[in-house]
Amino acid sequence: MTAKNNADPEDSPLGVLDDAASVDTAGIGILGGTAQVRVTLPAEEDEDLADDGVVEGEVGIDLVVDDLTLPATPTPVLDPPRIDDVIDAVVVEEPARTAVAAPDRGAEEKAAALFLAKADADRAEVPAAKPARAPQVPVQKETTMPASDDKPAASEPARPAPRTDVKLTAKRLGELGESARESADLLTTDRLLDPHRVAKPEPEGGWSHLLYTLSGRRLNIGDGRRARERKELTARIAAPLAGGARFVPVLSRKGGVGKTTVTALLGMALADAREDRVIAVDANPDRGTLADRVQRAPHGKSVRDLVRIRDDVRGYHDVSAIVARDATRLDVLASDADPRVAEAFSDSDYRDVADVAAHYYSLVLTDTGTGIVHSVMSATLDLADQIVIVSGLSVDEARLASETLTWLETNGYAQQARDAIVVLNQSTPGTPLVRLGELQAHFASRARSVVRVPYDPQIAAGGTIVFANLLPETRKAARELAAHLVEGLRAKAA
Repeated sequence: MTAKNNADPEDSPLGVLDDAASVDTAGIGILGGTAQVRVTLPAEEDEDLADDGVVEGEVGIDLVVDDLTLPATPTPVLDPPRIDDVIDAVVVEEPARTAVAAPDRGAEEKAAALFLAKADADRAEVPAAKPARAPQVPVQKETTMPASDDKPAASEPARPAPRTDVKLTAKRLGELGESARESADLLTTDRLLDPHRVAKPEPEGGWSHLLYTLSGRRLNIGDGRRARERKELTARIAAPLAGGARFVPVLSRKGGVGKTTVTALLGMALADAREDRVIAVDANPDRGTLADRVQRAPHGKSVRDLVRIRDDVRGYHDVSAIVARDATRLDVLASDADPRVAEAFSDSDYRDVADVAAHYYSLVLTDTGTGIVHSVMSATLDLADQIVIVSGLSVDEARLASETLTWLETNGYAQQARDAIVVLNQSTPGTPLVRLGELQAHFASRARSVVRVPYDPQIAAGGTIVFANLLPETRKAARELAAHLVEGLRAKAA
């Protein structure tokens, strides 16, 4: 029997695994009310055994003694018959101790036999554990927790799923189903060309173009901020319009506010950005000046000539012989400039012109005469898809423009009034006397959008308007107006 490390065995009420002096043996003492059994640990180590029954070097023993009277003096330790048995048991705290008489030798042997039988049964249920040596630690709980290995078991790596080979078979065109056939329009540039091998367009903008030039056309950082904004605005204007022709009259109850100028600017901005045809019709019952602001045709033909040949028109070439076209590709149908003509342009004349224009143009702008109760206004409003109202930057001009919206709302055109675009046109230089913020807030509460056109010397001169020669602020305002118009037409169609 080996010596124990604890000086007084009775200090602990539980049986503990002693730290034996030899690595080959360890003892479990029955001290006081605890049974002491000698357990020999195997010297050899088996790496294949699990450490399920070893807790930090401790070996727990589940000892149950029925009606056994333990002596007050230490009991000799019995050696087990097999040295390769490692017992995983639990040391349980026995019930309250009572004073008993000293047992005889037969009772002691009976207790040892019961212990060995219990140990054999536990060994059959629990696999042998890997022997380990650890310092003595008292057991504080009735149950033992299985110890984990110092080295975690390596998990087996997941095997990839077997690859399935797809058999490719060639088929003739006649063997393909209807759903598998592709039309020629699917062979697009984005599908067939590698974007990394397609050269970028030359950048626009001061610094971007300068860097592109100095690097020998090798460093292309893209367009500048202003160039990007301009292209985005162009894309808004060029958005497609599904369906037939759209009619847009430009109204004003007061002359001299810039109704004809706004019609010309709007038509130029639309024709310059869009691919389809745009026409501006001068429907003033009296003498109109729209052709003078754009470009009057050298042949001198007018809207009355189109009314006269309306039944003989067979194609666009018949219409193009009457209209005038400027640099932006805007077609203009001038009013009759002959002072000897006494008959005014009538409601039926406008309907005839609109019927012909609808066959060859996507957008038809109409420069109406001054006022809203003349002979052409009824047909103009009946065909209108969107309305543009022009106001000057004075108190009386703004009030008349607001009254125009009121007249439309009370005469069956309430929806057109709510979808209308109000243009605040500044025809004089300098800062206007009215508060622009208040004016814009008023019309924004009644119409769909408000656009301000700044003063431009070329427009104020009263001559022909060249869109490319306008101030950048004026061109941007005209393009904003065109973008709002197209977005309103698209929203209405949706």
